Amino acid sequence: MANSGRVRVQKFGRFMSGMVMPNLGAFIAWGLITALFISTGWIPNERFAKLVGPMLTYLLPLLIGFTGGKIVHGIRGGVVGAVATMGVIVGADVTMLMGAMIMGPVGGLCVKKFDKLTEGKIAGGFEMLVENFSAGIIGLLLALISNILIQPIMTAILAFLTIGVNWIVYHKMLPFSAVFIEPAKVLFLNNAVNHGVLAPIAVEQVKETGKSVLFLLESNPGPGLGVLLAYWMFSKGTAKASAPGAIIVHFLGGIHEIYFPYILMQPILLLATIAGGFVGQLTFVITGAGEVATPSPGSIFALIAVAPKGGLFPVLLGVLTSAIVSFVVAMPFVKKNAAKMELEDGDDMLEMAKKSVQNMKDIGKTENIYFACDAGMGTSAMGASKLKKMLKEAGKTEIKVEHVAIDAIPPTAQLVICQKSLVDRAKQTSPNAQVFGINNLVNSKEYKEIVETITNANK
Repeated sequence: MANSGRVRVQKFGRFMSGMVMPNLGAFIAWGLITALFISTGWIPNERFAKLVGPMLTYLLPLLIGFTGGKIVHGIRGGVVGAVATMGVIVGADVTMLMGAMIMGPVGGLCVKKFDKLTEGKIAGGFEMLVENFSAGIIGLLLALISNILIQPIMTAILAFLTIGVNWIVYHKMLPFSAVFIEPAKVLFLNNAVNHGVLAPIAVEQVKETGKSVLFLLESNPGPGLGVLLAYWMFSKGTAKASAPGAIIVHFLGGIHEIYFPYILMQPILLLATIAGGFVGQLTFVITGAGEVATPSPGSIFALIAVAPKGGLFPVLLGVLTSAIVSFVVAMPFVKKNAAKMELEDGDDMLEMAKKSVQNMKDIGKTENIYFACDAGMGTSAMGASKLKKMLKEAGKTEIKVEHVAIDAIPPTAQLVICQKSLVDRAKQTSPNAQVFGINNLVNSKEYKEIVETITNANK
């Protein structure tokens, strides 16, 4: 029951973030234009600053609405989702990102239901006529409904949430959110928390004050950096050897998923990230830090790029303090378990890797392998690159190795490799594939055994 509940939460979070992640380039473009050209920006320009309002009011919600509809029912669902979203946008006094997250999928679902009801019942030659007019009529009705009914409801909800967040910030209580945000990240809900919950409220604050501290809560790389530094300095074996590379990927590349396995190896280290997140957020609040847009991925370069004019030092100070505190709290736990980890890193660990791959012996000839993670862009891409290189060295260039989001694994997949905590979701998405869960997609002893098993099977 616990696993099924976790899977449902992860899937819902993935669906929410899935509407935003493909459009992050547009959010970054809007953020850079805001940071550069508004009256308080780096290089104020009245003409270019006129882009800020329309992009925030229309472009970003429409992109989210289209993507949400497309996820449900392809391009046709995306078009209806965008039309439905337009209804919730027009006349609203607030940015309707949350409204788009509702109306986009609703539009896709409605046209999907219509297509299912009429499947095989349309006379030959009338397919295009019915498809176009049905999409138009459904879009029309949803736009009207969303304008009259959904818009006031979403405006009230967003106003309530904004008032609540402002109250929390004013009373210096925001740092306590680290107690929820840091564990949620390790459960692979980081994108859902950032893009599905925090961003819609943050953009309203940007409209009013030119920046928002909410953009920094999930994207702060400091807590994860502190844990990785502790592993680098005080651990032993593979964990110590892989930590410097993980630091580069995490802090400079912005792929926070890279440090999740290090936490999962010692769950007590959640205390370190929570403490680091708390102090970092406290620093942000005290110094008045904020960003003008979502720094995604959460690279230090992204944080610098979307910092407001005159607001870079508070951002960097919050990252620094969170990293220091996380490092100090993690240090004794990592040192205590260093000897144990070195022991596990020897021949016994290699034997465990061999045994864990035993169930692949009956896989038969392998033609494709898919690495899956929550967003399909971070650790899965790195794991796929590593295994692809190892297969090439083994002369198995004919095997297709790709990386995908956990909910987008194709039905033709033979072997799916993912984090152990995502195995249940992978099995639900691709029940016919063999799903193999490992602790660390980037550095794993299982890879060598997987390559040998596949090589022998393909002979």
